[in-house]
Amino acid sequence: MPLTRRLNDRLKGLNEMHVMFAGDDRVSLGSIVEAAGDGVEVSVDSTIRDRVEVARSTLVRFVDEERVIYGVNTSMGGFVDWLVPTTLASTLQENLINAVATNVGSYVDDHTTRSIMLSRIVSLSRGHSAISIENFDKLVAIYNAGVIPCIPEKGSLGTSGDLGPLAAIALVCIGQGKARLHGKVMAGADVLAQVSIEPMHLSYKEGLALINGTSGMVGMGAIAVERARYLLDTYLTVSALSIEGLAGMTKPFDPRVHRLKPHIGQQEIAERIWSLLGDSTLAVVEEQTARTLAGEMGDAAKAGSQPIEDAYSIRCTPQILGPVLETLRSVTSTVENELNSSNDNPLIIPNEDDVFHNGHFHGQYVAMAMDHLTIAMTTLTNLANRRVDRFLDKGNSNGLPSFLCSVDPGLRLGLMGGQFMTASLTAENRSLAMPVSIQSLTSTGDFQDIVSFGFVAARRATEVLRNAMYVVAFELICACQAIDIRGAEGLSSSTRPLYEQVRKIVPFLDQDISITDYVESVVEEVLSPDWARSGQVDR
Repeated sequence: MPLTRRLNDRLKGLNEMHVMFAGDDRVSLGSIVEAAGDGVEVSVDSTIRDRVEVARSTLVRFVDEERVIYGVNTSMGGFVDWLVPTTLASTLQENLINAVATNVGSYVDDHTTRSIMLSRIVSLSRGHSAISIENFDKLVAIYNAGVIPCIPEKGSLGTSGDLGPLAAIALVCIGQGKARLHGKVMAGADVLAQVSIEPMHLSYKEGLALINGTSGMVGMGAIAVERARYLLDTYLTVSALSIEGLAGMTKPFDPRVHRLKPHIGQQEIAERIWSLLGDSTLAVVEEQTARTLAGEMGDAAKAGSQPIEDAYSIRCTPQILGPVLETLRSVTSTVENELNSSNDNPLIIPNEDDVFHNGHFHGQYVAMAMDHLTIAMTTLTNLANRRVDRFLDKGNSNGLPSFLCSVDPGLRLGLMGGQFMTASLTAENRSLAMPVSIQSLTSTGDFQDIVSFGFVAARRATEVLRNAMYVVAFELICACQAIDIRGAEGLSSSTRPLYEQVRKIVPFLDQDISITDYVESVVEEVLSPDWARSGQVDR
């Protein structure tokens, strides 16, 4: 189902922006994340409406044929062996939603909540969950009305879907729970009344259809993945800027040598940095160093004036970031596959005239993908942290002053304090890198006996990503400080725009002041994509 952005003459005003779900092609993570960030209106075409209706009518016929179907005429979870007549369907479905709406903690931000809601709409629109067209339309209408259900962030097992997070949405849909409207928290019934939408009346299977899926972890994970991809892309230019600031050598990035090791990510990173440094006079041409050292040779062993190679945090950048690039591509594919899936149980396949009891709600794919994202971002954090240390250590910076303090050293501490923050966040990210996806605990009378914790993994990956952005922001501040000390006229034409962008936010630091606001500004204005700078995302 492609998500087709329809912009009237590319106008950016929210009133002119519209998204339509249509057809059978894939919906991209970027489309979901941008639409959710903008809060634009969505609609579905007749093809989707037809298949939603066909699935529902197929299920109705199965009920008339007295087939026994989970969540239709049976109870659920640990009560799976109980039979429940369809005359009690509405009570059973509302009881399900209320019983599993047990998440706790702070509420998920607006952008993530909208992304989760859109992810559920995409899954239901595939036409296998057998929700009624009336309630499907109401879910879309509630989203379009700007209603933000209050989703507590902690407590999801990520198996049988994100029951708690999705139940928080479903409660509002039936006129219960809590939601935000224009920033104000209200009772679900009051919110629906204000937007003139009647609460859903649930029949058999419909409570399950709303909550029995992976849309929570997908919606949250999609934002983390898209932000991580943007960060890595920006970090390649940051890396080139740091190489210039540290007077690093360019030859290790020559694409010719990287053809000898057939890792696609490594080759692409090397080629990108090689290109970024093309006309720099701050970065060092290795042959010049070799000639200098050759002139210093004598009959006895002695220390040269400079090393022939740079430290690993410079020279091995392609070998370190290459795996990060390939991991992000794999994670993107996995989460996007999940987005485009029917992740529910049971599922109706009208063309097969059958119902399937299955485990498509299980979030192991996303949980492991989020763990991989956490490892990738922690790896990037490790690299940025090591470069910060080289910038601040006079003995390892190729001639820069201690702590990049070129004025009144000793009386001033320079950028020393920033390293306290980056070391702390690097250690924190390392401590958070233990996989969540292996932490399964049995529950529900041993019925849900192996669970994914995918929502937890997505929330943790989001935190690790934010920490990584702070460390990169400080590396970038250090790089610009070093470049000013060495002489910014030597910058590459490819890195100069980034340097100038930072300099509009952060001045050359020739006095000791708190840099917290500068770091935050670099994260928001330089390291974040446009859709994350709109003010739509709560912090």
